Amino acid sequence: MANTFEVLAEPRRREILDLLRVCERPVGDLVGRLGLTQPAVSKHLKVLRAAGLVDVRQDAQRRWYRLRAQPLAEVDAWLAPYRQFWNERLDALERHLDAMPDERPGTGKTDGTEGI
Repeated sequence: MANTFEVLAEPRRREILDLLRVCERPVGDLVGRLGLTQPAVSKHLKVLRAAGLVDVRQDAQRRWYRLRAQPLAEVDAWLAPYRQFWNERLDALERHLDAMPDERPGTGKTDGTEGI
């Protein structure tokens, strides 16, 4: 798991995954979209491939890369308790805000029940 997080820590690798999320792409397309050199993109793809985050298929002279979702499902499972943690706090904030009286715009007064 730590390896996946280390790989995802690099912003350019996340950009590559974002592009591959839409559709599989050849290296040349990734180079053009990222504005990186071909060796730099290939280096990132090698790391992503070693981590199991992308697959490659050969089509004549082109290599097509596509996203592999399984390692990301593991990250999502790890994040689930933290997502629940924040949902509980946001729900509590929403309840607190709902309990507050509404202020009339531009008057600094609440819903009209005070200071009449």
